Amino acid sequence: MSAIASESAAIDFHHQLVAIHVFPNGNGRHARLAADLLAERLGRPPFTWGRSDLVSVGDARAAYVAALRAADAGNLEPLLRFARS
Repeated sequence: MSAIASESAAIDFHHQLVAIHVFPNGNGRHARLAADLLAERLGRPPFTWGRSDLVSVGDARAAYVAALRAADAGNLEPLLRFARS
């Protein structure tokens, strides 16, 4: 599997896991951890996820949520870019 395909697969997995919304809180943290582990298993480094606190309200969280909404509409590119920012 190519590096781009590996990262896309991990981001798609993250998006689908967040959408399930298993927990009252912590779904994003759980999905980011799982995506990082999957990326590593596929030979890629873990994602950086904006290098910011995504729990607190702020610009980084707003960018993350916007990227998730783009993924909801079928465009994973913003989420992949955010994950590597």
